Amino acid sequence: MDKKDKLQLSETDICDLFISPAIKSANWDPLTQIRREVTLTPGPVVVRGNLSSRNKKKKKFADYVLSWKPSLPVAIVEAKENSFSVSHGLQQALGYAEILDLPSAFSSNGDAFASHNKVARSGEDIETEFALGDFPSPEELWRRYRAFHNIEDSDDTALVEQPYHVDSYGKEPRYYQIDAINRTIEAIAKGQNRILLVMATGTGKTYTTFQIIWRLWKAGEVKRVLFLADRNILVDQTLVNDFKPFGAVMTKVKNRKVDPAYEIHLALYQAMTGPDESDKIFKSVSRDFFDLIVVDECHRGSAAEDSAWREILEYFDSAIQIGMTATPKETEYVSNITYFSEPVYTYTLKEGIEDGFLAPYKVIRIDIDRDIDGWTPPEGMTDDLGYAVERREYNQQDMDRILILNQRTKLVAERVMKLLRATDPMSKTIIFCEDIDHAERMRRAIVNAAGDLARDNSKYVMRITGDSAEGKAELDRFIDPEEPYPVIATTSQLLSTGVDAKTCKLIVLDRTINSMTMFKQIIGRGTRIDEDNNKYFFTIMDFKKATKLFRDPDFDGEPVIIYEPDDDDDPVPPDPDPNDDNGFDEDGDQYDSGVKKIRISGVDATIIAERIEYIGPDGQLITESYREFARKRIKEEYRSLDEFIRTWNASDRKQAIIDELEERGILLANLAEEVGHDIGDFDLLCHVAYDQPPLTRRERANGVKKRNYFAKYGEQARAVLEALLDKYADEGVSTIEQAKVLKLKPFSDIGTPVEIINTVFGGKSVYEKAIRELEDQIYGQANNE
Repeated sequence: MDKKDKLQLSETDICDLFISPAIKSANWDPLTQIRREVTLTPGPVVVRGNLSSRNKKKKKFADYVLSWKPSLPVAIVEAKENSFSVSHGLQQALGYAEILDLPSAFSSNGDAFASHNKVARSGEDIETEFALGDFPSPEELWRRYRAFHNIEDSDDTALVEQPYHVDSYGKEPRYYQIDAINRTIEAIAKGQNRILLVMATGTGKTYTTFQIIWRLWKAGEVKRVLFLADRNILVDQTLVNDFKPFGAVMTKVKNRKVDPAYEIHLALYQAMTGPDESDKIFKSVSRDFFDLIVVDECHRGSAAEDSAWREILEYFDSAIQIGMTATPKETEYVSNITYFSEPVYTYTLKEGIEDGFLAPYKVIRIDIDRDIDGWTPPEGMTDDLGYAVERREYNQQDMDRILILNQRTKLVAERVMKLLRATDPMSKTIIFCEDIDHAERMRRAIVNAAGDLARDNSKYVMRITGDSAEGKAELDRFIDPEEPYPVIATTSQLLSTGVDAKTCKLIVLDRTINSMTMFKQIIGRGTRIDEDNNKYFFTIMDFKKATKLFRDPDFDGEPVIIYEPDDDDDPVPPDPDPNDDNGFDEDGDQYDSGVKKIRISGVDATIIAERIEYIGPDGQLITESYREFARKRIKEEYRSLDEFIRTWNASDRKQAIIDELEERGILLANLAEEVGHDIGDFDLLCHVAYDQPPLTRRERANGVKKRNYFAKYGEQARAVLEALLDKYADEGVSTIEQAKVLKLKPFSDIGTPVEIINTVFGGKSVYEKAIRELEDQIYGQANNE
């Protein structure tokens, strides 16, 4: 093929005719080792107002991922059209290789390959170009991978090569899960037996854990496995969901017995141990009984040296031990980093949001006068029970812990319901309260604020706390996307960890939170995206300034490390141990631990300030409307009104411009919600970005009719174009640019689409020219605006 013809080929043609044959000729198996058009990340969700869209410009999409085994990617190949240089795509390929932790990246335009080799030997160039026929073999790129990850021994290689479990639905790990799994397997293959994995809530820690166990178990590296958690629901969810493929070899430890007939054991740590020696059933088996122990949410209990989990871990000290957490923690007394060593892999909330795997959030901060200004009771005031109220200033820290202002609780409930009624009153919502008593009072206040919604279904709002059998019985239904009720759950801590509430769209914080660990866990209740149920973002409504922790430099950066305090300083306490009598029940909910509360009904409360913040491009919270966001993005693409008009008028398909803007997160439907649904696409963009007065689609259509533009066409062609103009007025320019519109009435009364295009207009090119001229007439005024 000569160069001129090659320059006309698309990127797909280049792949089919040159790149794929070259890779296959190097003995790469097209079925098991070559994957094309692999989506690594879907692109982040942009949220403004109550609307959201994906920024497809930031989608990460590899043209080729080459693997030694299906579980072991070893290289990236990026393709470009022939008009680009050979190495034009190499930086892009390197970016993808970076997130997959691979040493080899390639680029090609169909003439040759450009290569980047991170493990180039002494004297070798890191970047080279070579002919299509010289692409490296699988063995060579596997050698590079092993060198890059320090995998040397043949026994190590056999374990690392063990494949994943692939289910019947074709579910497979995401790129960061692949990284986490492979880094863990490789660490074990090299002899490391204390491993820490840090993955943000909602990123699939349990599924990642399953794949690690599966590969170790199938490879014969481990036989008996113990999976430890501290919440019953975590064990039960794991048993029936992610771990289900283990089938008959798996059991849940119950009746205080470790059954040696099973190989995979899931256990609540409270079922394995207790304060008395007779409670320590883990000692009923030998110290080498388990080959692998996985501790879920290991930041909570296992880190403390005197905790029950630590006792279990130390008894089975010959086992491989893996800690899974979203929030590593280290203080003078609590350390899972010291115990497990530094994380072998970390994937943060910020990365998950930027990649588009986790839902972004908007924050509504609400200040209440009694919280901010404080409240001092008048001399001689008594509470609702007739007791004298201590005369001092009460502030936000006291609210619902010491001082209960019933009007404040009512105000919070009414503000929550105001938001839900304005958006979707059936949005799953969790309200975090100070303690169980507060959760019950909030439940009652929500019932009253919800009115008919609560009257129509008594389970519209439920208190789900550890002491409420009725509430806990509804937990499974609350987290089930198919179950509409309960809609709202009031809680203290039960729902703060591990509960997979994928459809949770609103998190209300009426709780003082100073612990970064707890804050991350609570925020994690909303971070799951659920496309099937149209959940792409969530809202945090903050009444207690808890979201100030978003601005803490430690939020979602490196693991939360708090240096050892001096002798005279109070250490930051560990998370409460449910076995201690410290004010928390067995499910982690705080109860009234003897602090005398002051209840007052006659003191009013009002909202004095409210603001909405969103995640900006740098990951920081900013105050910005969707309109402001769109304005900035449009002007980044088209610096002036003249530049935009020239581009619009020159475009054969206006939809192409709309699609391009959509890839940048600008959805015209979202803008129309703010500006008006009758405004056309062109006017909408000009109005929002350049402050131009907008014309409606109907006004533009009437302007064309007044100019008697259709007189030059025959009767049937004129009828088609007039009908297309009406379609534009009703639906917009996208509709008239699609030939399928000709299947609809009134066009179908004139003829079939083929008859209209060929007979009425005389061919496709003439028809398309007529559409372009019609659009020129519609937007003809643009040149003068």
